[in-house]
Amino acid sequence: MSRQSMRANDPKKVSGELFTLTYGSLVAQLLKDYENVDDVNRQLERMGYNIGMRLIEDFLARANPGRCYDLRDTADKIQQAFKLYLGVSPSIGSWSPGGDEFSVVLETNPMAEFVELPDHCLGLRYSNILAGVIRGACEMVQLEVMAWFIADQLKGDNVTEIRVKFVKRLEDAIPAGED
Repeated sequence: MSRQSMRANDPKKVSGELFTLTYGSLVAQLLKDYENVDDVNRQLERMGYNIGMRLIEDFLARANPGRCYDLRDTADKIQQAFKLYLGVSPSIGSWSPGGDEFSVVLETNPMAEFVELPDHCLGLRYSNILAGVIRGACEMVQLEVMAWFIADQLKGDNVTEIRVKFVKRLEDAIPAGED
């Protein structure tokens, strides 16, 4: 069976490859639009944040994950979301002694499947959109977190690792004048 016909039979594989190629085009355009790699990193995180704010509703409807009672429950839901939307199951670990920080570790990063960073882009956090998605989704369920990359396969690391740190629980804000 040819490689071409195998792809045609697996729509998830085709759509996953289309997503990674489309994402690569987005990053390439951002690199053209912004001369500074740090600005591109900020734009990717901001885009991810906006996606996460919208994606959480779909995740809650599709996965019916139930209520999170602590950060460990939240980490499990993040793991479920990676499986649902990217088709990979990251490991969750490296918990801080206080239980307020953990790592999401991807053995393979599907977003970086067809990517090689040129020398002038070594400071680029290519998959920074993922850190933004985590931050935006958590904010929509009343958790303020920080998320950042500490390892990246595109930079020669064995795995891609995103660190997530709990900052605070957000309170529902009622607009002034409404009770």
